[in-house]
Amino acid sequence: MDRIRVTGGNELNGVIPISGAKNAALPLMIASLLTDDTLTLENVPHLADVEQLIRILGNHGVDYSVTGRRQQQDVGYSRTVHFTARNIVDTTAPYELVSKMRASFWVIGPLLARTGEAKVSLPGGCAIGTRPVDLFISGLKALGAEIEIENGYVHASAPNRLRGARFIFPKVSVGATHVMLMAACLADGETVIENAAMEPEVVNLSSCLNAMGARIKGAGTPTITISGVTSLSGARHRVIPDRIETGTYAMAVAMTGGDVLLDGAKAKLLAAALEAIARTGVEISEESGGVRVRRNGGVISPVDVATAPFPGFPTDLQAQFMALMTRANGTSHITETIFENRFMHVQELARLGARISLSGQTAIVEGVSELEGAPVMATDLRASVSLVIAALAAKGETIINRVYHLDRGFERLEDKLARCGADITRISD
Repeated sequence: MDRIRVTGGNELNGVIPISGAKNAALPLMIASLLTDDTLTLENVPHLADVEQLIRILGNHGVDYSVTGRRQQQDVGYSRTVHFTARNIVDTTAPYELVSKMRASFWVIGPLLARTGEAKVSLPGGCAIGTRPVDLFISGLKALGAEIEIENGYVHASAPNRLRGARFIFPKVSVGATHVMLMAACLADGETVIENAAMEPEVVNLSSCLNAMGARIKGAGTPTITISGVTSLSGARHRVIPDRIETGTYAMAVAMTGGDVLLDGAKAKLLAAALEAIARTGVEISEESGGVRVRRNGGVISPVDVATAPFPGFPTDLQAQFMALMTRANGTSHITETIFENRFMHVQELARLGARISLSGQTAIVEGVSELEGAPVMATDLRASVSLVIAALAAKGETIINRVYHLDRGFERLEDKLARCGADITRISD
């Protein structure tokens, strides 16, 4: 099992290319099930989760081909992938595939809309809270689906086509909004989704679906209206740059000092996070090619944040910001409002010398003057990269174990950081 070794103390200087967003690519790939034409997606990152979803889609009969980056090309620039679901050969998504990645549950929407049936295993994925599927099921039932849960599988059917309806989400859910969008595109009549997720990834999916012939209005607002059509065509669409990767590398520069251009980043996709990072004493500026982050000397100021749905501070950047705050000149408070079990990185940061205490859903972080390298264990995707950020500033060597979590969401992280001066290598046993 691979590990990552980091020797801290080096500033970061140079250019880090920002890859396509994993959280945007996955629903876009699943949208290929809605048409028998080819859906071409540009800027698809090379990640373990993407490869796993390709296998799941293949199980349903989706063919794919890849063009773009080869090994000899520069790091961080993603691929163009063509998906063709000419024939749906299987409407079952089995446990052995779905259990490895939660987002694969989302195939239930397009399978149901296109074929009138779907049998999808209840999902697995990161252990950062229960994240139940009741919102997905309630939304599909509102569209007229008949649903039963038996032996760990969700059986959904709509033999006479889904029907448009008004549905109000009791709480904001990005995944359930994705599924409702895809299902409602081929429903009979108009669907209105209220309290919809407003994340950029939802807007990206909506834009792609409209390019395929869907009729969607209001994406990016709490109310989305979808006028159903009888079929969708192929399209060519670009995956947005990864705002979580952008924020992660911005925090890495804030932690180490230096001057880095995040090439291809779009500041508007993570304004709340960049504002919080800037308050720590970092200079952040938009440039034509991306976002520049500088910290040349000076202390890191403590900043309080609370996670919230977009346009608030992203839960997927909470662990990274906590790592940054371990070196702040004072005490900060980080409150997690999205998931109830997303502080598993606290004990690993403590192994590096961090002083963190928990009070309910709030972490109180007392900044220290120095972190010290140690062996640590990654517990989930975002927690694992928080350990990298801490290690970049720690004295001595840190070994990060179970880095397969990193490979799920960060494309060639160690290569990108090493090119900017970090002493970081992957150890393959």
